[in-house]
Amino acid sequence: MGNEAELAIVFADVVGSMKLYEQLGDLKAREMVAICIDTMRQATEQHDGTVIKTMGDEVMSTFPSADDALNAAAQMQKQISTNPALKVNEHSVAIRIGCNYGPVVIENRDIFGSAVHTANRMTSQAKAGQIMTTSALVDRLSPDWRACVRQIDIATVKGRSSELALFEVLWQTEDITSMVPAIALASRNKSTEKPHRLRLRYQGQEVIVDERRNNISMGRAEENDLVVKGNLISRLHARIEISRNKFMLIDQSTNGTFVQGKDGDEAFVRRDSMQIRAEGLIGLGKAPDSNSSQVIRYICEE
Repeated sequence: MGNEAELAIVFADVVGSMKLYEQLGDLKAREMVAICIDTMRQATEQHDGTVIKTMGDEVMSTFPSADDALNAAAQMQKQISTNPALKVNEHSVAIRIGCNYGPVVIENRDIFGSAVHTANRMTSQAKAGQIMTTSALVDRLSPDWRACVRQIDIATVKGRSSELALFEVLWQTEDITSMVPAIALASRNKSTEKPHRLRLRYQGQEVIVDERRNNISMGRAEENDLVVKGNLISRLHARIEISRNKFMLIDQSTNGTFVQGKDGDEAFVRRDSMQIRAEGLIGLGKAPDSNSSQVIRYICEE
């Protein structure tokens, strides 16, 4: 009989390992994958984790706490992305990581249960260089780590009857920390800046982003601030927030967001962010058409 426990579960695997073997040949590719596996193992052990097993180019580990799991996952990403031995044609070998927290059954040095399957599914949701996780793990994070997590989508995960919120872990925490002095300076200078706001209009709805309401969400789910229906639109498609006195559009979708300025300049962003200025049109999932009922109109006002 197995033992039951609640643990953080981490899956980490090398992205595009098959392509590595095609480009470099079996011996060299295997050497690089082995470096990645060893790095993952060391990071796990240095943060009180246990390597349950390795499967080709993948490692599965468990940790006693959510913070331990993300400390190890972030170390894996940092060390692998900066290791000069893992360069291929000027590009670094990359890994993707999925995490979850929940009850597991421990038996014969292996773990089983739905929480394990969900952690594995988070890996398939991640792109190269990403760490993806669930609300179950986020809810158990310390304030410092929770500040480094953002929800990017709501998805149906195979094997689950309900939808699951997807969270990206911003593991390059030094970049986040370096922003703090600039934000503080902006706060001190706020009295000298002109007040401004962003006005969004869609099918009779109007939403304003300003100092009192500094972020809004757009998508087809009813819980969004701006609900936009369409088969190309994700449930949680994009957000707009004020960052250092700028309006930033952050796409979190499958099909991306299109922005067209008043001057006709067009931009496309997917799983990334961009600044929006002046006035123009926003299209979720497809290019905006001024005659379409699905277009969102925006204007930055002082």
